[in-house]
Amino acid sequence: MQGGCQCGAVRFEAEVASDDAYLCHCRMCQRASGNVSIAFVNLPKSAVAWLSDPDWYHSSPIARRPFCSQCGTPLGFQYHEGDTMDLHVATFDDPSRFVPKHHYGVETRLEHWRDTTDLPDYKLTDSQKTVDLWMNAIGKLPD
Repeated sequence: MQGGCQCGAVRFEAEVASDDAYLCHCRMCQRASGNVSIAFVNLPKSAVAWLSDPDWYHSSPIARRPFCSQCGTPLGFQYHEGDTMDLHVATFDDPSRFVPKHHYGVETRLEHWRDTTDLPDYKLTDSQKTVDLWMNAIGKLPD
């Protein structure tokens, strides 16, 4: 499977043997992503080939995170030691195959974000202002 950052400057290819993914709720991941959690796919380091190299942020004494320095997209997580690494689910070109199997770092999980099934759903096309902005900018809606 292939994937990469938002602008396309960083690309990877990964041999993915499983559809298993997980959500990390630890404070480091919350801060690194600017979000309530990160959806990860765990892979052997040897299963990931960088087609164009990311930059790396040493986010703690025990780990580093690949990212694109051009667009800022965070791409994953890797302990300095060990044979595995994580890639963000949404950085894959087709992330639809992945299924969350567990939660990690739950001691700092923001519980009110856990179950959102009762919230109303809105499509991008429900906002005419947003549609107009995209149409005026590039003549189509984003992929």
